[in-house]
Amino acid sequence: MDKSFHIPIQIKITLLSFVIVAFSILIGGIFIFGNIVSVREDEIGKRSMITAHTIAELPEVQKLVREPEGWTQLNPIIENLRKIHQADYIVVLNNQHIRYSHPVFSQLGTPSSSSDESAAFAEHEYLSKAAGELGISVRAFVPILDGAREQIGVVLVGNILPTIPELIKDLKGEIAIILVLTLLFGVCGSWLMAKRIKKETFQLEPHEISRMLVERTAAFNAMHEGVIAIDNNQAITIFNEKAKQIFKIEGAVIGKNINDIIHDTRLPEVLDRTSPIFNQEISVQNRNIVSNRVPIKIADKTIGAVAIFQDRTDVTKLAEELTSVKAFVEALRVQNHEHMNKLHTIAGLIQLGNLDEALHYIFQITEEQEELTRFLTKHIHDDNLVGLILSKISLGRELGIELIMDKHTKLDRFPAGLDHHDFVLIIGNLIENSFAALKHCSEETKQVYLSIYQDERHCQIVLEDNGPGIPEDIHKDIFEYGFTTKGAEGSGIGLYLIDQIVKKANGEMKFTTRPNEGTSFFLSFPMHDIEENQND
Repeated sequence: MDKSFHIPIQIKITLLSFVIVAFSILIGGIFIFGNIVSVREDEIGKRSMITAHTIAELPEVQKLVREPEGWTQLNPIIENLRKIHQADYIVVLNNQHIRYSHPVFSQLGTPSSSSDESAAFAEHEYLSKAAGELGISVRAFVPILDGAREQIGVVLVGNILPTIPELIKDLKGEIAIILVLTLLFGVCGSWLMAKRIKKETFQLEPHEISRMLVERTAAFNAMHEGVIAIDNNQAITIFNEKAKQIFKIEGAVIGKNINDIIHDTRLPEVLDRTSPIFNQEISVQNRNIVSNRVPIKIADKTIGAVAIFQDRTDVTKLAEELTSVKAFVEALRVQNHEHMNKLHTIAGLIQLGNLDEALHYIFQITEEQEELTRFLTKHIHDDNLVGLILSKISLGRELGIELIMDKHTKLDRFPAGLDHHDFVLIIGNLIENSFAALKHCSEETKQVYLSIYQDERHCQIVLEDNGPGIPEDIHKDIFEYGFTTKGAEGSGIGLYLIDQIVKKANGEMKFTTRPNEGTSFFLSFPMHDIEENQND
C-alpha cells in the first residue's frame, strides 16, 4: 500500500503563484518607489529653482544685497517668502559670499564656505544635492543680476527630500488597495490556471504524469522497431534507443530539430498530410527502412507526427545478393548456350577438314571476348558491374540484340550515397526493359546503346534503344509502383526502384521516346552530396 502523501496540483500551483505574486509585488514596489523618489526629486528641484528665480528677480533683494548689513532688512522678507513657497531654507549671498539671509539667525553676516556654490558666482544656475542633519536636500543655485546684468549675489533655495517611510505613510491608502487587489486577482487567477492545467493533463497529478513518462520511455526503448516523433516545429519529442542504433546516433536529441539530426527522414512532410502513410520503403541515411508515418492529432488538429520503422538494409542486401545470383545463373545459362553453339561451329569446321578456318574462328572469338573484358575492366572499376554488363551482352546476342558500350565509358567510383548494388539495379533494369521492348520488335537490327561517364562533379548514365518507344498515354505511370506493360512476366517495380535511387542520391532522370524510333533514358548524379557542395 502506497503511504506517500501528495499535495494536489491545484493547491501547489496556487501556493506557488501566491509566492510569485508576493515576490513580484516586492520587486515591483522597489522599482516603483525608486521611480517615485526620482519623480519627487525632480518636482522638488523644479520648485526650488522657480523659488530661487523669483527671489533673485525681486528689486528689494537686488537692492539690499549690496548694502552693508542689509541682512537685517532682507532676512525677514526672505523668511516670509520661504513660508509662502514652502521651502525648507533660503540663503542669499552677496559677491563676497556673506550671508544676507539664513534660517539660523546667528549665521547672518558670516561668510559661507560651501563647496558647491562657487559655480553660482560665475553666473551659472544649477541644482545640487547635499546631505545634512535633517536629511538629503535638493538645492537650487541662481545668480542675482542687477539692471546692468552684472552679478551681485546668489540665491540658494533648499528643500529636504522625503524618506521612504514618509512616502509609504503618504501613499499607505493606495498601497493597501493595490496589495489587496493584486493578491486577490493573483490567487483567483492561480486557482483558475491550476484548474485549467488539471484539465489539460487529464486530471492527472504530477507524480502520475512522471510515472507514465518513465513507463512510456521504457516501453519505447524496449521496442524492436525504431520510433521517432516530432512536434509542429519539427522538434524531436521521441527518439528511442532502437532508432539511435539504426542511424548510429549518440547523445541526447530530444528538443533538437529533426533536420539537424537526420535530414532525409521525410517525417516533416506528414505534418501537412491528413492521412497516414503505411508500409512505405524509403532510404534514410543510406539505409533502407520500411516506415509507417502517422500525423498526431488532437481535436482534428495536427500537433505532430510519429514514424515507426524497421531497418531493411540487411534484408535488402540479401535480396540483392539473391537477385545477383539469379542474374549470374541466367548469365551462365546464356554463356553455356553460346559456347555450345561455338563448339558446334568448331566441330563442324573440323569435320569438314577446314582446320585453318576452325583455328581462325577460335582465335577470333577468344580475342573478341578478351578485348571486351579488357575494355570493361579498364574503364569500370567494379567487378559486379562488369560481370553484369558481360552477362547482358551475352544475353543480347542470344536474343539477337546488340548491346553497344560507349568507347568513352568511365567509372572510377560511385556517387555519394550510392554503391554497386544501386548501379547493378539501375543498369540491369534499364537493359532488361530495352531487351523486353526489342524482343517482339520487327526491326532488322536491334541495338541497345549504353554509356556510363563520371568526372569530378557528375556521374551520367545514358541508355538508348531503337525499339517501339513508350506510348504517350502511360508516360506519367511508368514510375509508379506495380505498373508494368509486360503482363504476368513483369513485376512493375524496376523503374519505381530506379526512381527511388535517383531521389535518394539527389539525382535527375529524364527520358525521351518516339513511336517506332526508340527510347532514351538519361540519369545524372552529383558526385558529392548537397552538404559537401555547400561547404565547398
